[in-house]
Amino acid sequence: MPVYIERPTQLTEQDRQDLLKVYADAPDWLLPPFTDGAALIERSLADGSLRVARFNGRLLGAARLRPQGEELRLSHICVRALTRERGVARRIFEEAHREAEETDLLLVLAADPTREIAQQLSTHLVLPLRSL
Repeated sequence: MPVYIERPTQLTEQDRQDLLKVYADAPDWLLPPFTDGAALIERSLADGSLRVARFNGRLLGAARLRPQGEELRLSHICVRALTRERGVARRIFEEAHREAEETDLLLVLAADPTREIAQQLSTHLVLPLRSL
């Protein structure tokens, strides 16, 4: 089954639990400016920036995707530890790229530029890296 990327406007209780597990697997440095995964999920759901990756009815990954000026900022990408290295983050990126093309915005990675992993991901995805 394929991984579907969705832009939810509301979450079922199961979806909420899945997302809490996704961000529970995140390193602490990924969450700021949010205090925890729950705050990140609620704010992203409220402002429409939440993107989720669904496989076989369950949420395995998530990210924020927000327009800012001429840019579409991809941030807070996280995939459940159990399902990493299986193309879930790639699908999130592909959908972000599609949305950027549709809106004629420049897709950028928004993350802490002092983190080596952010620099590596920016290079791997060929995306400009911007501070959060």
